[in-house]
Amino acid sequence: MKINEQYLYDFNNHSEEYFNSIQNDLSKKLDLHNHFSLEEINLVGGVDLAYWNKDNKEYAVCCIVVVDYHTHEVVEKKYSYGEITVPYIAGYLAFRELPLVIETVKKLESNPNIFMFDGNGYLHPRHMGIASHSSFILDVPTIGVAKTYYKISETDFQMPSNNVNSYTDILIDGEILGRAVRTIPKVKPIFVSCGNFIDLNTALDITINLVNLKESRLPLTTRLADLETHTMREKLNQ
Repeated sequence: MKINEQYLYDFNNHSEEYFNSIQNDLSKKLDLHNHFSLEEINLVGGVDLAYWNKDNKEYAVCCIVVVDYHTHEVVEKKYSYGEITVPYIAGYLAFRELPLVIETVKKLESNPNIFMFDGNGYLHPRHMGIASHSSFILDVPTIGVAKTYYKISETDFQMPSNNVNSYTDILIDGEILGRAVRTIPKVKPIFVSCGNFIDLNTALDITINLVNLKESRLPLTTRLADLETHTMREKLNQ
């Protein structure tokens, strides 16, 4: 799969000012409208990373699992790993993960119509979580599906009712940034937000379609990617 090199940045510049300028610039170009019809969706890629430390260095592995949207069958799996040299700075996690995401995407033999990330998209102080940022480089619609809530402006979310697929809007500073979704009763919610090139209703519909109630509160894509990262981390960290 090809990437959009127009949006690549200087991987060696690790300053917060540089990261901030990129996020502010890209946030102005976000388009939270569907650039596709549901009938066009065939393949969805799930993306996740896992980290570990060894010999005073930090490493990570990125795994992408592509599934058939209709049958939920796995089409392919790819991974990349390497040392992480970008320091952790709150709000700029994408810059730690994008190099490995890009490297893994280049290995894909298929062309997913949509990518789902284990992380946030529009639900971010500058609306530029990993799902939103990656969309420009991947040049396809993206969705963020986070397992934990990222608090912005000291605003908590409202817990959805205890019914399958009930949700509450996450309203911050007068704007809906995402949704807290209860995919399985009596199980903690997930947090869905647009990445880019998609609206929130469609992002939620696609996420729900990929949840297997008997297996996990997470959509199949990011759940399988998460499992794959744990498997690969054990193999690589020996």
